[in-house]
Amino acid sequence: MSEPEPPPPVDAGPAVCYRHPGRETGVRCSRCDRPICPDCMVTASVGFHCPECVREGKRSVRPAKTVYGGRARGDRSEITKLLIGINVAIFAVTISSGANALTGSGTSDIYRRFALVPPAVASGEWYRIISSMFLHYGLPHLAVNMYALWIMGHALESMLGRLRYLALYFAAGIGGSIFSFALGPVFAESAGASGAIFGLFGAFFVILRRRNLETGGIVAMIALNLVFSFSFSNIDWRGHVGGLIAGGIVGYVFAAAPSGPHRDRFQAAGVAVLAVVLAACGFVGASHVTTECHTTADQDTLQYCNTHGIT
Repeated sequence: MSEPEPPPPVDAGPAVCYRHPGRETGVRCSRCDRPICPDCMVTASVGFHCPECVREGKRSVRPAKTVYGGRARGDRSEITKLLIGINVAIFAVTISSGANALTGSGTSDIYRRFALVPPAVASGEWYRIISSMFLHYGLPHLAVNMYALWIMGHALESMLGRLRYLALYFAAGIGGSIFSFALGPVFAESAGASGAIFGLFGAFFVILRRRNLETGGIVAMIALNLVFSFSFSNIDWRGHVGGLIAGGIVGYVFAAAPSGPHRDRFQAAGVAVLAVVLAACGFVGASHVTTECHTTADQDTLQYCNTHGIT
């Protein structure tokens, strides 16, 4: 007696992409085994993954962090490059508007409108505290500052991450500007990124000390730059010292905050407290400048104050 022949296999047809049903494919996700077309393939170390599996994998992987809690990224100097680019671009605008490329003198109106002018700040033009950080009097001034920014910025941005590095840079620059206009003569106009860069010096020194690393190099750099600052009458040493102090404080806040889930809050609170202190110093400085303008017996100073908004 003969056995019945088995039925022929049913041809199910080629597999189609689970996200694009009209596309045939012979490739499957190596994690979930679903068929995927070339547009949906994400190359993995072994085979290909579908978009859903890739997203799920990213959710389960904690992002890499820098030493002090910032998010680590591939390019660890992108903010430094951006800051340098902004400074160079603004310098190019000042040259094209009539400033001398070597000295900053000339017919450009940008310095008058955006440099740090104490009576103008005291009369309400507070934006000058920040705008002056991006102006430079001539190519040598710009070149020295941008070189220092590249050297220090690259190192600190790698340690801190983008957001903390930006907070450090602006806190130091603002601190330098406030020291400059509050403690200097009412007619002492100033500009430059030096205050922010001195802040990077201060923060780097504090961080190295907290990590018990060699600080001889940065101490020598700070000392040399301070000596240079005090040696020439046309250099705003007040801005340098103010930036150094503010940057050192921010560096300490970032380095001393205890690691753990609350580190970000400690760091943010410390920077916020410094911001309040700097704001208070700014108002005290504005009051001082206004008083100096109202009580001066020097006609040139009085005319200068009147020209810039204090009558």
